[in-house]
Amino acid sequence: MQWDDVELMAQWSGCSSAPPPLRCQHSDLDKYRSISGICNNRENPLWGAASMPLVRWLPAEYEDGQREPKGWNRGRLYNGVPLPSVTEVSRRIVRSTEAAGVDIYSHMLVEWGQFIDHDISFTPQSSATDCLTTCTNIRLCFPIQTGDAQGCLPFFRSVAACSLSLWPDVEQVLQRQQINTVTSFMDASQIYGSTAEVQLSLRDLAGLNGKLVINSKFRDPNGRDFLPPVGKRSRCRQSPEGERVECFHAGDSRANEGLHLASLHTLFHREHNRIAAALKGMNDHWSPEMIYQETRRIIAALLQIITMRDYVPKIIGAESWEDHMGPYCGYDPSVNPSVANVFSTAALRFGHGTISPKVSRLNQSFQEHELFPSLNLHNNFFVPWRFTQEGGVDPLVRGAIGTPADTRNTHMFLSDEVTDRLIVLNVPRLMDLAALNLQRGRDHALPGYNAWRQFCGLKRIQTLSDLKAVVGNCRVARKIWNMYKHPDNIDVWLGGLFEKFLPGARVGPLFSCLIGRQMKAIRDGDRFWWEAEGVFTRLQKAALLNGSLSRIICDNTDIKQLLPDSFLFRQYPSGYTSCDQLPSVNLEAWREEESQELKCCGRPGTVENGDFILSSTSGKLAAHYSCYHGFQLRGAAAIVCEGTRWSDPPPRCERK
Repeated sequence: MQWDDVELMAQWSGCSSAPPPLRCQHSDLDKYRSISGICNNRENPLWGAASMPLVRWLPAEYEDGQREPKGWNRGRLYNGVPLPSVTEVSRRIVRSTEAAGVDIYSHMLVEWGQFIDHDISFTPQSSATDCLTTCTNIRLCFPIQTGDAQGCLPFFRSVAACSLSLWPDVEQVLQRQQINTVTSFMDASQIYGSTAEVQLSLRDLAGLNGKLVINSKFRDPNGRDFLPPVGKRSRCRQSPEGERVECFHAGDSRANEGLHLASLHTLFHREHNRIAAALKGMNDHWSPEMIYQETRRIIAALLQIITMRDYVPKIIGAESWEDHMGPYCGYDPSVNPSVANVFSTAALRFGHGTISPKVSRLNQSFQEHELFPSLNLHNNFFVPWRFTQEGGVDPLVRGAIGTPADTRNTHMFLSDEVTDRLIVLNVPRLMDLAALNLQRGRDHALPGYNAWRQFCGLKRIQTLSDLKAVVGNCRVARKIWNMYKHPDNIDVWLGGLFEKFLPGARVGPLFSCLIGRQMKAIRDGDRFWWEAEGVFTRLQKAALLNGSLSRIICDNTDIKQLLPDSFLFRQYPSGYTSCDQLPSVNLEAWREEESQELKCCGRPGTVENGDFILSSTSGKLAAHYSCYHGFQLRGAAAIVCEGTRWSDPPPRCERK
């Protein structure tokens, strides 16, 4: 296909013109990730980058072949029958008021799933205000019919992607594709952002220390930092008494969705600043940019290690790890790491079945907190004031560690806290998470459950007996069968959610396959993966392997005792260890002696609204300059140490 053809298709589809082909520059600045993920893969620079389409592992199934979701045209038959209403599926199959079972894992396992999900996927929704009032399917609105006096629940369709040059054929170019606004890489973008603008807003540039900016108004009871506030009056809910507290500002806009999620954001924000201070102390000749970028690289590596070593095997099981992941064999530039539509929209939402109806807050003895008792789930949405007025992060972190995750054994239901009382900002109605998930899968035109089972090499469901065998619960299987009336009609999220768990896993064979495939792609297709050649030295890799979520909690809270693996559950104090006994990342592996060249030439000149990194990869010491977002370089981008002086004066950073 020629570039002119792509431009023409952009006009046909209603999208803006597609961006011209990128050429990735090779330079010493390339040693660090771009904030948007662009040029991670030098031959395919948009693979895994932010604001690119979710990839399709199977073709989309729109009712008109291009943009109308499943269920858009009432009366449309699938295999001779209409699709069931998503609210009926939620009410009759998914919703539960029963008490959950007690898992061997802590609730932190559930929270980590959401935290890491927000690192790799975010599909924005349309902002059409009409969707709040209409019960009619219109261009950007796909209301959820309730069949009661309410009439419908508002539903905003996902924003369409316009990166048309990525698709290999005309059919996909003309189809509606959904966008992933964050990078697909496990690069801590929920902490640092996926755009230069967000990244800049989070950095403490005035401090010249490589740190992230902190909240100047509030601190926790022990004087530890909170996340900074957003820069404007926010819609976060306020306390009936006390000072106003704005939403916290983080690399991902969803950081305020729940207290446990915001706690993890806070922990890693503090960890960045702790590591940055240590690196500055041992490498005083490093520029603030070098301190920031090296710290960012360490934080991303810790996220990768905790996720792949401690989290994913518990979710998909050891056997599936071997089948779908296997050992790391190095960076593979032929692997596309981009997040798949089915993974983001269905498979990774398995965690919604493990959401607890309670948010635990525990004291130093891991008992119910005397001053700040546990909360019903709906009281924890978008309430940053509970950090500043109710004990800070520590009671919540203890609650996540000291409370078992919910388990539904062979089948998973969603708590009525999220099917009846879900709070969504900007929507003045209580929502139903199960119905939203089902409607989102239809909005994205995901093929049905059977198509995905076949994709993963699993047996298709043909009879009720087949369904009973994979669900493991006759009553639930019969409900699904009677509701959908044909196995090919079953929504993939629902079918995957109700499969029997594999041994040692928290999902069944379908989601295990989809999660394993995606995680392998993210790992193997990332040029900056922590194990990839040249990213870290041998000593640094060995140091990083001592990292753990428990150690990060020890270093950034006043919690003194923990299990070595915070995803396991034990009744306190059984198995708990003093923080002094938990291994830590020895940052001495990052100590770098000041070179003789730098001593001779002296520190390079600074530049306003920009900074430099030092590199000797070309055989000579060079200072490579770059400008902050909104500014452009004027002058030599790199200056070289020659004898006792620098080859050129520092460049300038001028406003664009």
